[in-house]
Amino acid sequence: MKLGKICFWGGLLLALATGRAYSQDIDAGARKAEVCMPCHGVNGNSTNQQFPILAGQTLRYIYVELKDFKAGRRKNPFMDPVAAKLSREDMFDLGAFFAAQKRAPTPFNSDPVKAAKGEAKADETLCTMCHLGGFMGQNEVPRVAGQHYEYIVKQLEDFKAGRRTNDAGTMASVAKTLSEEDIKNLANYLAGLQ
Repeated sequence: MKLGKICFWGGLLLALATGRAYSQDIDAGARKAEVCMPCHGVNGNSTNQQFPILAGQTLRYIYVELKDFKAGRRKNPFMDPVAAKLSREDMFDLGAFFAAQKRAPTPFNSDPVKAAKGEAKADETLCTMCHLGGFMGQNEVPRVAGQHYEYIVKQLEDFKAGRRTNDAGTMASVAKTLSEEDIKNLANYLAGLQ
């Protein structure tokens, strides 16, 4: 009986400790996100094609990317110095804040022919196995629906060329099979998903 109580209380303490380690604070994230807004826009709704829209992105994806920037597994001249200063708690708070924001539609108008080819290529390469239906993302896989066209093109080109390697190899292996036309068609399709 005593062993059962010890196990119960030990398990409860472990669960609470684990929960605290992964807690996040949206209000704290809002304060911390002020430094992000010049590039990523108000509430993560970037209007600059070079910088990704973070509003509505998955918490876990934002956390992992910030961690990768801090560790040098992903590189960007704007993000590297910002991420270097972030604590683990900061990363979770920022992830919680941006995940809770509503993504604003972009003014991008897809070319219907290119978007149709992009959709066919997405089906062929089984993109929704990771990015899910509607390309809404999950866990450490980003939402790419409605992302900026130029940003999508750059990321796919970086994966293809080996300039971006902070994935489990999935994106790099898929991107290596894509032609430049495929990349532009995929970006047309994905950017047009609002």
